[in-house]
Amino acid sequence: MILPGIYIGETEKKGRGVFSNAEILADTVIEVSPVIVMSFKERTLLDKTLLHDYIFEWLANGKEQCCMALGYIPVYNHSYTSNCEYFMNYDNDTIHIKAVRNIAANEELTINYNGDWDDDRPVWFDVAQ
Repeated sequence: MILPGIYIGETEKKGRGVFSNAEILADTVIEVSPVIVMSFKERTLLDKTLLHDYIFEWLANGKEQCCMALGYIPVYNHSYTSNCEYFMNYDNDTIHIKAVRNIAANEELTINYNGDWDDDRPVWFDVAQ
């Protein structure tokens, strides 16, 4: 499920990103997408590819795994003060995106790669700089 009006567009500095052509109210579920769950062994292989930048940690059933989200989820850019948050549903193998505040039409939709929308710990690409 992807909310009507959601589209992929070009950003000024980050390449592609996710946008909405209409205002989105806080607490609106924007997207629910299935994931492909992979093992830790497969994660070590993915870490050697460009897909490393697009996978999520998946800690279901006490196992250290990863997943590749489908839908638009891999295209949401990072912000330390994101306007959306993502949630894992381990029972259904899905990730959903929800607005954490009102979002204006044509504003980029962002998530915080740390998980919580306002977590200011440096993410991997800021640590590497």
